[in-house]
Amino acid sequence: MRFLVILFLVVGFTAAAQVENVIVERYYVSDGNDATDITGGVLPIGSVTYRIYVDLLPGSKLLAVYGDYAHPLEFASTENFFNNLADGQSFGKDFSKTRLGENTVALDSWITIGQLTRSSTKTYFGVLKADDTDGSFIGGSNNDGGSAMISSGLLANTDPSAGIPLTTADGNDTLSVIPTNWLDAGFLDPITGDDSTIFGSLVARNTFYSTGAVLANSGVAGKDPVKNQVLVAQLTTTGDLRFRLNVLVEEPGVPIPKQVKYVSELAAGETNSDTLKVAPTLRYPQSCGCIDPNYLEYSSSFACGNSDSCRTLVVLGCTDTMACNYDPTANFNIPSLCCYPGYCNDRDLAVVCPQLNLGRTGMQELMVLPNPVQSELLLQWISDTDDTYHVELVSMSGMLCKQAAFAASQGAGRVLLPVGELAAGIYVVRIYSATQSVKKLFVKE
Repeated sequence: MRFLVILFLVVGFTAAAQVENVIVERYYVSDGNDATDITGGVLPIGSVTYRIYVDLLPGSKLLAVYGDYAHPLEFASTENFFNNLADGQSFGKDFSKTRLGENTVALDSWITIGQLTRSSTKTYFGVLKADDTDGSFIGGSNNDGGSAMISSGLLANTDPSAGIPLTTADGNDTLSVIPTNWLDAGFLDPITGDDSTIFGSLVARNTFYSTGAVLANSGVAGKDPVKNQVLVAQLTTTGDLRFRLNVLVEEPGVPIPKQVKYVSELAAGETNSDTLKVAPTLRYPQSCGCIDPNYLEYSSSFACGNSDSCRTLVVLGCTDTMACNYDPTANFNIPSLCCYPGYCNDRDLAVVCPQLNLGRTGMQELMVLPNPVQSELLLQWISDTDDTYHVELVSMSGMLCKQAAFAASQGAGRVLLPVGELAAGIYVVRIYSATQSVKKLFVKE
């Protein structure tokens, strides 16, 4: 019996997950004018400023970005990250709007949850430049020109690799619902308040790795409730960027919302649950491969699809060579499809395996007595041949618990097996020879 199927398997990351994607935006590329400033520190020509957004399904809120012992939080580059020496901040929410017009402050590296600056009357939210429709207050004529007093202002590069120029759209828009209850740990020295990580300017670094860092607030949704994209970091470097994020998300729920942790990868022994789910898109660069579960090459660890990676279509069937309906063309075994004389999962053996001629050749019905059993199991069957037989007792988890071998003559076969030491549960007993096989379930009390 062969099955060519379209699978809807329970996989590591399903459509119900609220983290749809992570967007890495090339926000700006520095030029020679930007490199003239020494007030904010040396910014090499060609430094790329990236903004990282977590893309959620509508209705969800981002509560925290974190790292723990099983799921580290990591930002790294092959070169050091840039931090402005004059007015840089560790957290995007702490910038004053007026400071963003000074030298290279607007290219500082920081972490946040949605909020990125404020004025005396307004609070601003990070949006993709393509979605920013209220103009710009950063760069060009809005910039003081830095220490060299460049007359046209800094941050005015129009390099097409960075998309829309900052002088046209700066990715800042007003926020109507302001997050509260901010909490941070693992970034600042708890005594001095100094930041020696990649988000501070005390020490030049190219890696942030923590199993105890967290930035949290009361919860933020995207400026556009349908797109629901929340800014979590800005990073400037001349090197190649990589990161691993873990986020806490508040999802819509009845009667109350629920909180779910989304991690870039599951730790050993972990599985997806209602409160912990893997989201491969939280790793960057994203690993692409086969994401179609109808193919053997499928893996839930891939964040994006590569059709060339899906090569072998799954064919379900019985791959047990001892089964009467063994399918040599199948490549994915379904044990419940396998049929044996005396055990065919409540199906008609004559239909499933018409090649069998029960009653005239081979082994007939296996009797298992008593069932349920406490101490000794009696196995009885009828065979028309002299043969050497093997007995196996297997738990429902697939563990081999007992085995034996013996010779039996044509006619009635009979063997008594002690099973008192087995744990209570359901087991499969199998008797087989080189040419015959019989299976049956029994219950150990």
